[in-house]
Amino acid sequence: MSEFEISSEYDLELERVVSAIKDRNVKRVLIQLPDGLKPLANKIQEFIEEKTNAKVMIWAGSCFGACDTPEVKGVDLLVQWGHSEWL
Repeated sequence: MSEFEISSEYDLELERVVSAIKDRNVKRVLIQLPDGLKPLANKIQEFIEEKTNAKVMIWAGSCFGACDTPEVKGVDLLVQWGHSEWL
């Protein structure tokens, strides 16, 4: 599946996510999406896993913004999509 097929309506910067995973040699990724993007979660997971060696988990709980980051042990990288960029 291509990035275009997943994010034709949104700029999810999936190639940037893939690059960050590869550059950091990340093995376990947690993705967190706002409710409106949750229907794309499985496709995003598949896309990232196909392009990297990482295991991608989906946070199914609520996401009210950058201040709402889940604390999950054993995760190397949290990728959260929202309105504003933060590093």
